[in-house]
Amino acid sequence: MRVGIGYDVHPLTEGSPLILGGIEIKYNRILVGWSDADVLLHSIMDALLGASGLSDIGTHFPPSDHKYKNAPSIVLLQKVKAMLQKDNWSIVNIDSTIVAEEPKLAPYIDQMKQTISKHLDIDKSQIGIKATTTEGLGFTGQGKGIAAYAVALIDNKK
Repeated sequence: MRVGIGYDVHPLTEGSPLILGGIEIKYNRILVGWSDADVLLHSIMDALLGASGLSDIGTHFPPSDHKYKNAPSIVLLQKVKAMLQKDNWSIVNIDSTIVAEEPKLAPYIDQMKQTISKHLDIDKSQIGIKATTTEGLGFTGQGKGIAAYAVALIDNKK
């Protein structure tokens, strides 16, 4: 068994819809990045890649490669799943935290878990997603961006 940790952050700007956990969230701001800037999926991918010793998402999906411009992160997550499967890794569980002052994410967490579990071919019970604020402190508390942390435990099927 191996564990990996992931972290991602992106700034917010005017626009809609916000993409988090592979789903659209009604909100008047969007995350800015090379792909769709889904910080939750990016942190999960980095945790999975790190645990498997396969580096990070910047190595596999670099911002210098135009085929990833505006790419849906859920598609990139499926590519990470394929990399893990190629090396006989299976996901034991994923735990994550989204840090955002707004929007309130509790109503969306179950749908995020369903979407992620479907694309990773794991049970929804293997995924933990929490949302928290920083009580107005820092860039997330001031509404300038959203951050996410993830930890993944994987096991080799060999």
